[in-house]
Amino acid sequence: MFDGYIICGTPRTGSTLLCDLLASTKVAGNPDSFYRRQSISWWAGEWNLPSPDTMSSDEFNILFLEAAIRAGKGETGIFGLRLMRENLDELSAILDRIYPGLPSDRARFEKAFGKLLYLHLSREDKLAQAISLVKAEQTGLWHIAPDGTEIERVAPPQAPQYDFARIRQEVAELESYDAAWNSWFEEQGIIPLRLFYERLSAEPAATLIRICEALGVPAPNAADVRPGVAKLADETSLDWMRRYRSDLKAAS
Repeated sequence: MFDGYIICGTPRTGSTLLCDLLASTKVAGNPDSFYRRQSISWWAGEWNLPSPDTMSSDEFNILFLEAAIRAGKGETGIFGLRLMRENLDELSAILDRIYPGLPSDRARFEKAFGKLLYLHLSREDKLAQAISLVKAEQTGLWHIAPDGTEIERVAPPQAPQYDFARIRQEVAELESYDAAWNSWFEEQGIIPLRLFYERLSAEPAATLIRICEALGVPAPNAADVRPGVAKLADETSLDWMRRYRSDLKAAS
């Protein structure tokens, strides 16, 4: 039996869909990006934590960790955390200050969160992933519900513009993040449960059941699983893929 899990991801791999599915079970935690650097102040306010200015950074980090664990468990006994590769080193550094002297990232994480299942969520089609990321950044729209309702918008609507250089940069960066996760798993002696966006988006119930079985918590009936997040890929995405492949061939 695990005490919790960490979704080890990169942007645009379906992590929001997966977090929503896990939370919907009511037995598998309430995962979110508690240690995303841009969101720490927001979470601290959400949890009514004292201002960091009123205490030392170590005291704040301890209070934040305790609140994150409560939030990540929800009303369940399982803690869930979504962690992007870019935030891994920062979280490890925070835990190292709270629990000094431990020999590895894995030791620090398990001291803080208990026995963990590591879920490596990646996307096989890195070009599609990069295009999804560039489009979201340009349009400001990151997630929609199955009925088309906007779930997360971070900027006013703006028409997307094809950008070969930007997409190429993102493909390389996303590949490096996945490679970095794999190197970290090897260094830490971790064998993760490997999940792929393509399977998650096509068969969300099967992916959710697989995770619940690995965690040792009751799995839902497949017919009862209702994804709350829909794909944003459209004809523009397909057009960009065609143009990118053509431009890449020309640039080679």
